[in-house]
Amino acid sequence: MDNLLHILVVGILLGAIYGLVSVGLNLIFGVIRIVNFAHGEFVMLAMYGAYLCYATMGLDPYVSVFLVVPAMFIVGIVIHRLVLQPLHAESSMQIFATFGLLIILQNVVLALTRGEGYSVPSKVAGLTMEMGDIRVTLSRLVIFLALTFTAIALHVFLKRTLIGKSIRAVTQDRQAARLMGINVERTFTITFGIGAALAGLAGVLLAPIYTLSPGIGGNFILAAFAVVVLGGLGSVAGAYFGGMIVGLVEAFAGFYIDPELKQAIWFLIFLAVLIVRPAGLFGQVGAEEVGFREQG
Repeated sequence: MDNLLHILVVGILLGAIYGLVSVGLNLIFGVIRIVNFAHGEFVMLAMYGAYLCYATMGLDPYVSVFLVVPAMFIVGIVIHRLVLQPLHAESSMQIFATFGLLIILQNVVLALTRGEGYSVPSKVAGLTMEMGDIRVTLSRLVIFLALTFTAIALHVFLKRTLIGKSIRAVTQDRQAARLMGINVERTFTITFGIGAALAGLAGVLLAPIYTLSPGIGGNFILAAFAVVVLGGLGSVAGAYFGGMIVGLVEAFAGFYIDPELKQAIWFLIFLAVLIVRPAGLFGQVGAEEVGFREQG
C-alpha cells in the first residue's frame, strides 16, 4: 500500500512538470497550429534567465519569475513577428523555422556557456514536506501548485477577457473571426507570446531541480508533445490532466514493468489515442483539422 501511494505521488508530481511545460505548447499548437519544436528551448532560456538573475542580482528563482516570465513574453512576441509571421501562409515552413530556432538557440547558449553545467540554488527548493512515510520536496510541490493555478487562470482568461475570447474565436474559425473584426495576426502574436511566457514559468520553476545545459529542453519536449495530443489541442484541461496521465503511466511503468521502457509505454498510449481519437481526450472532435484545413 505504501509503495502504491508513493508511486501515485511521484507520478502526479512528475506529471505536473510535464503539464506545466505543455500548457504553453498546447495553447500555441491549438490556436496558431504551429508545431513549435523550439518550445523546449524556450524552457531552457528561462532556466538560464533564472541563473542570470541569481548570478547578477542574487535573486532566488522564485523571485526571478517576475522578471523572466515577462521577458519570455517579449521574446515570444519578437520571434513570432520577425520569424513566424512572415511565413504564415506556409505552415510547413513555420515548422522548419521552429526547428531552425531550436538549433540556433542551443548553439548560441552552448557558445556562451562553453557547455559548462550550471545550477540555481534556492533556499525554498531544498525544503521537504512529510506525509507519513512519503517525503516531498517543496520545489516539486510548487510546480504542482503552479500548474493548478496556471490552468485555472488561463481558463478564466480565455473565458472572461476580451483577448481570451478573441483567441477562442480564432481557434474555432479564423475566417469568421476576421469577418467579425478580430485582428487575427495580432491574436496569433499575443498567443505565441503567452505560450513563450508559460514556457518561461516552467523553466524558472524547474531551474532549482535540474542542472542547466543547452540541450536540457529535449528532456521535456517529447513528453510535452505527447501531453498535447493526448489531452487535446487547445484544451487547458487536456494539458493539465494529460500531464498527470503521462506522469502516472511513467511512474507505474517504471516501477512495475521496466524503468528502461517507461517512456515507450506512454508513447504506445499516445499512439493509441492518436489513432482512436485524434482530437485527444479533452479536445473537440474535428478541432485537430480546422486550422490546417483553413490554411490549405
